[in-house]
Amino acid sequence: MNASNSSLRQVVLASGNPGKLREFSALFAPLGIELIPQSRFGVSEAEEPYCTFVENALTKARHASHHTGLPALADDSGLCVAALGGAPGVYSARYAQRQQGGEKSDAANNALLVRELAGQADRRAWYVALLVLVRAQDDPQPLIGEGVWHGEIVDAPQGDHGFGYDPHFYLPEQGMTAAAMPPELKNSVSHRARALKELLAKLQDF
Repeated sequence: MNASNSSLRQVVLASGNPGKLREFSALFAPLGIELIPQSRFGVSEAEEPYCTFVENALTKARHASHHTGLPALADDSGLCVAALGGAPGVYSARYAQRQQGGEKSDAANNALLVRELAGQADRRAWYVALLVLVRAQDDPQPLIGEGVWHGEIVDAPQGDHGFGYDPHFYLPEQGMTAAAMPPELKNSVSHRARALKELLAKLQDF
């Protein structure tokens, strides 16, 4: 069944991030699906207690669906570094805070990452994005899209775009960091773009 002919007319986005709402809304609109931020329903942020991206994304989606009675979309993403055993992983946004206490910030996270990799020859890293769509709170078959974007970590930050670890996430094939890439290029090749492409393909067949 094509999504535009299904009951998925309105979907709650399990996030209050306006940037995510704009990005996802534009991509879901051709399917006849309106995305509504959970904040419009007064839904609080869900806990993210798990050590995997998919479990956290699924928890957020079910939480939003439970409180609104509507289908819900959620994402969880982060950076994994080979030499650090996959860390910071699901804790990417609060890496330094979790390790050292203090404030939660991109600057602190990047500084800690560079220190942790001092002297390491292996600089391989990859961004991961998990998107989960549930049609109801207890949906037994959530639609899942996963995107992985491979690169490597550089010590010196490069570029003024992006956020998070983008200034240190270098793409050899592009010859620049994610933060140095034009936003439209990044949005077409990033981990989130790949996850969304996979999810939308499944949604078209639903």
